[in-house]
Amino acid sequence: MAIMSNAIGKRLLVTGVLSFTMLFNLIGCSETTEEAPAETGSGFNKEGLPITSEPVTLDVLTVRWGNMGDTFKANAWLQELEKSTNVKINWQVMSSNDWGEQKSIMLASGTLPDIIFGDIVFSDSDIVNNLSYFRPLDDLIDEYMPNLKAALEETPEMRKISTFPDGKMYSLPARLPSRPTTTMQPVINKAWLDRLGLEIPDNIDDLYSVFKAFKERDPNRNGIADEIPFSGSVDISMDFLNPFGITDLNNNSMMLKDDTPVFFPATNEYKEAIKWTHKLYSEGLIDQELFTQDNTMSTAKQQNPDAAIIGFSNQWIPDAVFGKWKDEYATIPPIAGLDGKRYQTGDPVGLSLRRNELLITTSSEHPEIAARWADQFYTNEASIQNFWGAIGTVIEKRDDGTYALMSPPEGTGADAWYWEQSVRDFGPKYVSPDFEKNIILDETTGDGLKLVIDKLGSEHVTTPFPNVMYSAEEFQELPTLTTDIDSFVKTTRAQWITKGNVDEEWDGYIKQLNAMGLERLVEIRTEAYKRYTNVE
Repeated sequence: MAIMSNAIGKRLLVTGVLSFTMLFNLIGCSETTEEAPAETGSGFNKEGLPITSEPVTLDVLTVRWGNMGDTFKANAWLQELEKSTNVKINWQVMSSNDWGEQKSIMLASGTLPDIIFGDIVFSDSDIVNNLSYFRPLDDLIDEYMPNLKAALEETPEMRKISTFPDGKMYSLPARLPSRPTTTMQPVINKAWLDRLGLEIPDNIDDLYSVFKAFKERDPNRNGIADEIPFSGSVDISMDFLNPFGITDLNNNSMMLKDDTPVFFPATNEYKEAIKWTHKLYSEGLIDQELFTQDNTMSTAKQQNPDAAIIGFSNQWIPDAVFGKWKDEYATIPPIAGLDGKRYQTGDPVGLSLRRNELLITTSSEHPEIAARWADQFYTNEASIQNFWGAIGTVIEKRDDGTYALMSPPEGTGADAWYWEQSVRDFGPKYVSPDFEKNIILDETTGDGLKLVIDKLGSEHVTTPFPNVMYSAEEFQELPTLTTDIDSFVKTTRAQWITKGNVDEEWDGYIKQLNAMGLERLVEIRTEAYKRYTNVE
């Protein structure tokens, strides 16, 4: 055991040294400067390809989820881009598993690579609190990025979400292709309904009756009372509370009522939703481990090997969750609430818009080259190849002008294949709304299936409190407020759902929220919302 421990310790030491060495090589030893960039040189071409007559190398940092690695670099479009532009990319690929610590080291050092690629690398707060590291891009866009300029004119929301409090753009946006308007939608075990002779529930009273039947009438026919009518998340996601008019796209407890930002955990709608949920919990109709289970426990229930045991949930698509029982489940329209209306979390303009997908740092000596390189991503064909995979590998370009996604290799899921073959969600891209009609997706799985079931809830999607941008001063103040308030709301929600007493404790709860600074929190978010909506 001692020998094994020593071996492991040495391996960890070597790994740590290699990791630090990799990061040191990445950030380099040049000093950050806010001075004018060095001259690009006579080899730079303002238009056409190649971008530069003399080869230039750019260091590009990106972060990938978990252990995804760098297989995307084999994408044929990316390889051709290097040849046609004469710009070689030195990709620095980090794992999200340990990026947090490495990011802190990089920001503390003040030295960065030429380009930051993907919105997972730096958050709004990281950027706003370190603006001297990143170049304002407005002039570069105007002079060197005609593809992006055309995209911003066609979809002005992209400029709006990417404009920082000082009125400048420090990061580039993206519009992903073929995205839905809905997020998680209600999913029910249709096989159970059929066995019990029940109709798809239309409103919360119907849903309560269905839950009772699921619990009491052994719909999975295994002779065991193991059915869980509802399992999912009331602790993290508010989707289960949608029938009460509560939607929370960005998970910040904010929503819009009559175009006014509202902290919904302090509303009467929220109180009524909690009372209804407690009733379900007290009768055993909701997973009794709702507030204690982790993702592993939740997945084990969804994919229980002997029989399906979950009756209802909120999911992106059923076939991504329920394993071999996926065919028993069906997505249904939103459940109507007490007011007879239906509410669905999402965004009426689509879930396609992103910001912070590419930043050019003040460490870069070739910002014009970096800008022209980034602009190559903002065409329809470039974007679909960087979201799914290259034409000829993942996408079939047909003579009629359509683009059909091929089937993944045997034993590989479509989504996993796309992440392997492309930068997928990350990085700059733009697919025009008019171009999307040329994309052919498999409607039985993945992205295609989501677009099909999206139609069930799209007309009920509420306008969300947007992903607003905060100033450096606001970012300094927000954590102090949200840490206490969010923790208090989360703890109280769990107690009320499991033990009740929301009516008796409501006034004291509101008083405590106010003492924690709720009014100031809403004020900050309202000011940010006003800035966001006033951006031209």
